[in-house]
Amino acid sequence: MTLHTPGPESPAPGASAARLIYARPEVLRDRSTHYCPGCGHGVVHRLLAEVLTELDLPAHTIAVAPVGCAVFAYDYLDIDFVEAPHGRAPAVATGIRRVRPEAFVLTYQGDGDLAAIGTAEIVHAAARGERITAIFVNNGIYGMTGGQMAPTTLLGQKTTSSPFGRDAALMGYPIRITEMLAQLPGVTYAARGTIADVGSIGKLKAMIKRACQVQMEGGGFAIVEALSNCPVGWGMTPQQSIEHLKGPVVEAYPLGVIVDRGAVAQPTHDLGCPSPAHPEA
Repeated sequence: MTLHTPGPESPAPGASAARLIYARPEVLRDRSTHYCPGCGHGVVHRLLAEVLTELDLPAHTIAVAPVGCAVFAYDYLDIDFVEAPHGRAPAVATGIRRVRPEAFVLTYQGDGDLAAIGTAEIVHAAARGERITAIFVNNGIYGMTGGQMAPTTLLGQKTTSSPFGRDAALMGYPIRITEMLAQLPGVTYAARGTIADVGSIGKLKAMIKRACQVQMEGGGFAIVEALSNCPVGWGMTPQQSIEHLKGPVVEAYPLGVIVDRGAVAQPTHDLGCPSPAHPEA
């Protein structure tokens, strides 16, 4: 996209100058999306592509794809990916970290993957302070498998497995897993943002960038939770889902940086990423 606008160094009146203000990062592949209309995953893909490009990380990155709606991230991001069994992305990422100390290691996970079947893996990776950056897309529902209740589903929310709404007495309370992880000393950075509006998207990008920089600087585990929408699973139009995201969802899951313990600088290797905190087996 170009914008024709006069500036301090513009040519004489009557002439035009083009200034580039927006372009697709090369790491974001130019292809049609499989996501449902209005889904927020594409926005998070875009932000991640921008951050990786700005930090010169694509050539050094090994990402782990989960099971769920987020599984096809490898179709849209032109970086090396490894597929993990459902919920096991942090465990696979830990293995990658052990054998590739010079790499930048990333997981991209949804709430069903990270907060349900993968709860043990994410908790223990965080407790170990693994140098992994986790991007956690939370839309509060199992989007791919039929719209069932997830650990992050709001109280009262209707899903295919809670048709009368989530009842705390029967189904328990929603889990604020990012706050839970932030209590662990191995977590260097934990934050929550949303794709609900332009201003929030900018803040979410800054959080993702900081979480990546933490790993590059030798810090421990970093996680960014991105509150997203699921219009189909929520039974709403895309616009209704955005309003719901801005209201009840953000109310239940407050936005902001939860913890930033700063990175501990360590010697770097040839690809510009620091060595792991653990000796290699």
